[in-house]
Amino acid sequence: MTTKSRYFVFDIETVADGQLVNRLRYGNSEPSPEAAVRRYRDELLEKYESDFIPYTFQVPVSVAVAKVAEDFTLFDLVTLDEPEYRSHIITEHFWRGWDKYGRPTFVSFNGRTFDLPLMELAAFRYGVAVPAWFNASARSYEQPRNRFNISAHIDLQELLTNFGSTRFTGGLNLAANLLGKPGKMDVQGDMVQDLYEAGKEQEINDYCRCDVLDTYFVFLRTRVLLGEINLEEEQQLIAKTKGWLEEQASESEAYRLYLERWGDWQDPW
Repeated sequence: MTTKSRYFVFDIETVADGQLVNRLRYGNSEPSPEAAVRRYRDELLEKYESDFIPYTFQVPVSVAVAKVAEDFTLFDLVTLDEPEYRSHIITEHFWRGWDKYGRPTFVSFNGRTFDLPLMELAAFRYGVAVPAWFNASARSYEQPRNRFNISAHIDLQELLTNFGSTRFTGGLNLAANLLGKPGKMDVQGDMVQDLYEAGKEQEINDYCRCDVLDTYFVFLRTRVLLGEINLEEEQQLIAKTKGWLEEQASESEAYRLYLERWGDWQDPW
C-alpha cells in the first residue's frame, strides 16, 4: 500500500541569474554574468554587511522534499530533477508534485518570506500554471498562499515568532541545535553561489537534504508544542527516522555526514 503524503517538508537553494543582474543593474557592461554577480555581491556586502542577492534575481538550483505521513513518519526524501538540477524542471516538479500528491501541507523554516515567493516567481518566469495554489476565486483567507493559512503552509519560523512578532535570531541552525541535531555543517547558505559556479551541484543538494532533515525534526518538536504528539511519540519518530537514514547512508554522502554529526536531545525530565 502506498503511503500518503500529508506534509511536504522542504527547503530550496538558489543562485543569482548573472545575465539578469548584468542586464538590469549594469547595462551589460560587465564582461560576464559571473563578474556581474561578484560586483553586485561586493556592493551589497559594503552597504549591508551581507552579500545575499535579493530573491527576485535568483533561480532555484536545488529543492529537497521530505514526504511525511499523517502520523508524522518521514518515509521518503527526494531532490528534484536529480542529477540534472535544471531550474525550470525543478520548478515544474515542485508545483506539479504538490498537486499530484493531493496538495500536502508545505512545511518550511522561513519559507513564507523566501522559499515560496521565489518558487512562485520561478513559476512566473518559466510559465508554469499553478491555479490551485493561488485559487484566486476563493475568499482571501482560504487561498493557500494566504499568510495565515496553516492548512496549506506551516512556516515554523512564523509559528515560533507568532507571525513575525519577534526576531528568531539563530534561525534553523539554532532551532536544530536545541534538539541536538547538526544544524549548519560544512556548507552554509552563503556558499551556494560559489559552489554552483565551481560545478559542485551535488554538494549543494546534499546540503539541502540536511536542511530538510533539520526542518523535519524542528517540525516534530512543534507538534509536541501544539499537543498533537507527546514527547515519547516524538522520540519514537526520531529513532525511526534515524534507522531509515542508517539504511540509506551507504548510498548518500549527505545522510552519512548527518549521522556523523547526530546528537540526541538531552531530556531534563
